Amino acid sequence: MTTQLLPHVEGRLTQDAPLAPLVWFKSGGSADTLFEPKDVADLQSFLRDLDPTAPVMALGLGSNLIIRDGGVRGVVVRLGKAFAKVACTDAITLECGAGASGILVSSTARDKGISGLEFLRSIPGTVGGFVRMNGGAYGGEVKDILRDCDVVMRDGTLATLSVEDLHYCYRHSALPDGAIVVAARFQGHPGAPEAIQAEMDRISASREASQPLRSKTGGSTFKNPDGHKAWQLVDAAGCRGLQIGGAQVSEKHTNFLINTGDATSADIEALGEEVRARVLAHSGVELAWEIQRVGEPK
Repeated sequence: MTTQLLPHVEGRLTQDAPLAPLVWFKSGGSADTLFEPKDVADLQSFLRDLDPTAPVMALGLGSNLIIRDGGVRGVVVRLGKAFAKVACTDAITLECGAGASGILVSSTARDKGISGLEFLRSIPGTVGGFVRMNGGAYGGEVKDILRDCDVVMRDGTLATLSVEDLHYCYRHSALPDGAIVVAARFQGHPGAPEAIQAEMDRISASREASQPLRSKTGGSTFKNPDGHKAWQLVDAAGCRGLQIGGAQVSEKHTNFLINTGDATSADIEALGEEVRARVLAHSGVELAWEIQRVGEPK
């Protein structure tokens, strides 16, 4: 897809854009086109005028993602600073741009005395990703706090979807293919900023103690099956420290895969599949990927 065939934009278009620097694993190939829109209107007009057969994918902080080594066909949309604003609309509601991080949202909620959003402090990602996958941790999920969200559909139309419209279940929503979340309204309840900060500190300390936060990783690799903890199943199957190429099962938390330095995305994905096979053989439980895997193999 050449620049000449792409719609005019106010934002930034990059051809053959390396994606490895933009994802936490620091591996993977390039996007045919990377689009960083100036604002919602720019995104709408681009998608409206783009060839309807061109694949479109949104990219947030790249924390829960494996970009395969052959790269991503079509257009990858990355929402920048223009989409990272957070504002209070009433005593218990925050209007959040899809590019805002969990840390920014939870910190703003604390400053405004809004409780119930503390768990977002622990999720490495942006609002758009949280909404798409019903992000959750430490007893909270997006479905518990989301009122509604604004979404640009693949044809460029702007729609507002309620939490009911998304038909949330564990780490999944019914958001249409090609749709890109651009904003969301989160609702909490009144709380004391000091108590909110204390809960955020507790969550932060727990993550620091139990997760390999200093490593190149993608966050939780597998969904927790009903009645089980994924990390316990992985550990019981003897996978702690298991390595393929430069990819390793974290010694610190066995539901995390890490890039020890020179792992390819193929290494990381192959390790995940080997873990799934060993867990199935050991416990009879089939683990499902929580990390999204996109693109083409090399």
